[in-house]
Amino acid sequence: MQLQQGMTRHAGVDVIRGGVLAAALLLAAGPLLAAGTETTPAPKASKSAKKTVAPAAQMGLEPKAIDILKAASARLAAAKTMSFTAIVSYESPSRFGPPLIYSTKSEVALKRPDKLKVITLGDGPPSEFYYDGKVMMAFAPTENLVAVADAPPTIDAALQAAYDAAAIYFPFTDLVVADPYKDLADGLKVAFYIGQSIVVDGITTDMVAYITGDVFVQAWIGADDKLPRRVYAVYMNDPARLRHVLALSNWKLDGEMPAEAFASAKAAGAQHMAFARPDATDAPGMKPPPKKKAPKTQPAKTQ
Repeated sequence: MQLQQGMTRHAGVDVIRGGVLAAALLLAAGPLLAAGTETTPAPKASKSAKKTVAPAAQMGLEPKAIDILKAASARLAAAKTMSFTAIVSYESPSRFGPPLIYSTKSEVALKRPDKLKVITLGDGPPSEFYYDGKVMMAFAPTENLVAVADAPPTIDAALQAAYDAAAIYFPFTDLVVADPYKDLADGLKVAFYIGQSIVVDGITTDMVAYITGDVFVQAWIGADDKLPRRVYAVYMNDPARLRHVLALSNWKLDGEMPAEAFASAKAAGAQHMAFARPDATDAPGMKPPPKKKAPKTQPAKTQ
């Protein structure tokens, strides 16, 4: 659930608006007071008066937040099969200042320990990813191109291999690994409970916020079914504080999934290309084939 998807930084928006309004009124009244009235200066505080300093906020791992994150992770880890819809929206800088928002939609299915399918539609070019425990295929249906590579025997290892070899990454990776809480806890620094909400699809969710690694996350997790429904994330080292949002729906756990659901005859029959990073220039299959020289024609003999 690290996803790398955004935090709402305005939980106290009403308080902030009230503070801004009061400050504006004071700034507007200041010149009038100075021009039309004389005020008696306030008495100076005695040197012996002690200044009161607000105690620094002590942030740590709140047990209630940890319990919610552990329960969600355990629910996902226990599922033998799983399918869900993931809509990913992320902000990208624009030349005018305010960020633009791009989105993709993926239909995800998996069968532990060694089968995964991700069909991605939406604003970007469509793509399909298949993994059956032996090979993984990345298929571009519009171009009818497929990249195929041998794969390790588990979903976790296959996802790592796909990223290392071809920069293939899914923002919901932390939800489909064998132990979601372990991945999250490795860099967990802060976690606290916010409260409940019924905004996401009308489902009662528990809201938690946490910092793991350099990512600041707010997650909405089903209060009853313990399934993540929405995740906001902001990278703390990003000066623009761009937000990444992951919306999750259509959860189905422990349903029947035949092995053939994790293969595609159309993808297998597409034109092959290298399973490599998009910016690779020296991978086999990434260079255009050498141009063949036309055979020289012999001049016709005269009789």
